[in-house]
Amino acid sequence: MSDVILSPPDQQIATLPEEPQLRPLAKVAHVINGEFYSGAERVQDLLGKCLPSFGYDVSFVCLKPGQFAESRSASVGPIYDLPMRSRLDLWKAKTLADLIKQENFEIVHAHSPRNAMIGMGAAYLANVPFVYHVHSPTSRDSTHQFRNWVNQRIEQVSVTRAEKLVCVSNSLAAHMKSLGVPESRLAVVHNGVPQVFDVPYRELPVGDWTLGTVALFRPRKGLEVLLEAMAQLRERGHQVRLRAVGRFETPDYEQKIKSLVTQLRLAEAIDWVGFTNDVVSEFAKMDLFVLPSLFGEGLPMVVLEAMATGVPVVATDVEGVTEAIIDGESGIIAIPNDPNNLAQRIESILIGTVDWRAMRRNAMERHAESFSDMAMARGVASVYDEILQRTPAVLETV
Repeated sequence: MSDVILSPPDQQIATLPEEPQLRPLAKVAHVINGEFYSGAERVQDLLGKCLPSFGYDVSFVCLKPGQFAESRSASVGPIYDLPMRSRLDLWKAKTLADLIKQENFEIVHAHSPRNAMIGMGAAYLANVPFVYHVHSPTSRDSTHQFRNWVNQRIEQVSVTRAEKLVCVSNSLAAHMKSLGVPESRLAVVHNGVPQVFDVPYRELPVGDWTLGTVALFRPRKGLEVLLEAMAQLRERGHQVRLRAVGRFETPDYEQKIKSLVTQLRLAEAIDWVGFTNDVVSEFAKMDLFVLPSLFGEGLPMVVLEAMATGVPVVATDVEGVTEAIIDGESGIIAIPNDPNNLAQRIESILIGTVDWRAMRRNAMERHAESFSDMAMARGVASVYDEILQRTPAVLETV
């Protein structure tokens, strides 16, 4: 156990749940990468915050310690650093199994192919149930086909011992079923983000429009497509600016994007914000949120966050997006990897063909009904309840 590092005490301070549970907490170890803080990490963070309301105490085990520990907003539950020396450092499964026994964890819940491999082995050695969270289609997770193939094979082998696979969208559940996972082992729990109760009233933008996008910028996010669409819109006389929130995955990709910006003469029309923990305040500075992903999504958290804050969304037709957005009603759906179509769909809002005010109102209502963080936690807790044969927690509103 000497290579398990427990984060400082200030990261272990638990807060009282918003809705008190009336049964003893069962302990769950969420095995994560922890290197970045993006969509999947936001899910993990919110589950750590909300699951105690449904009878489950969450701890995190980071196999690639990094940005998660310093960026998570909830700060609930301890973080154990268990850094892998390489992708093949399978001995970490034994170390994790020892930790599971020592801390009396009742479920191991993994979130990526790497930590599925370690989590599965540790759960087997410790004789506790194993759950796997499917955040995106591994076979289409990046532009590196060999890496995708390797990760898919690791995932397929690792999930054979999973009691349940939690898929963040129906499209992902169908994808896993096509790979041979029995339907009885699949559960769909849509992602969710906190409801924003004090969204300020906003007037319809006139003249200048600020387009926004939030991502860990990498090739499959389609930033090039958005830049080309934006250049078209400016050529047609629309005064649009871009507010880009997030960091680049690699320096090489950043250089490629900045070169394209220069080529399209957009340098003066883009604000590069970088990474921020306060995404909600960034949405308040956007008139439209654009997610131009090419592929490889599950149910994008940033789409839900934009909906919650009343920022109309234009997103491409990739996995999970159409489960959150109703085209023309609570958002706009565009064709992936098609700058012309993306420009046309954005323009339909700029010229008033689509009602910006109605879309804003409908998006907030749809989020509140179906995509809150508590709804997500309730769904995951129901999976745990089924596995442990527990009666669902009885909640009382304070």
